[in-house]
Amino acid sequence: MPPYTGGCLCGAVRIEITAAPYRVGICHCLDCRKRQGALFHSFAVFPLDAVTVTGETREFKTRSFCPTCGSPLFDRWDDEFELHAGCLDFPDQLTPTYESWTIRREAWLPPFDVAKRYERDRTAKGRTES
Repeated sequence: MPPYTGGCLCGAVRIEITAAPYRVGICHCLDCRKRQGALFHSFAVFPLDAVTVTGETREFKTRSFCPTCGSPLFDRWDDEFELHAGCLDFPDQLTPTYESWTIRREAWLPPFDVAKRYERDRTAKGRTES
């Protein structure tokens, strides 16, 4: 449970979050794959007002990264903060509850234990998957 802490590879950017996530997901869309350089992107969405970021970041559209080491860190969407799960200091703190863009999912990946799967964008209304 909170607080969650994390940061970039070089340590120049630090993140602290003092609230539980609204939702935790996995995305297989081409944008996420390309920006992460990975087959999918795992993330958690938090209330923006529960987040403190220290250190300099740079942005490309809504995507923030460390200008020193290049680590992708988070996105901001209105009043939501989407933390890239790989930024967390400790593993096994968050468990995904949904997968999006399954149409782009690698067929050889083992199934993830999630409650919801979306062929494309998440269509659930509201902040949570419940």
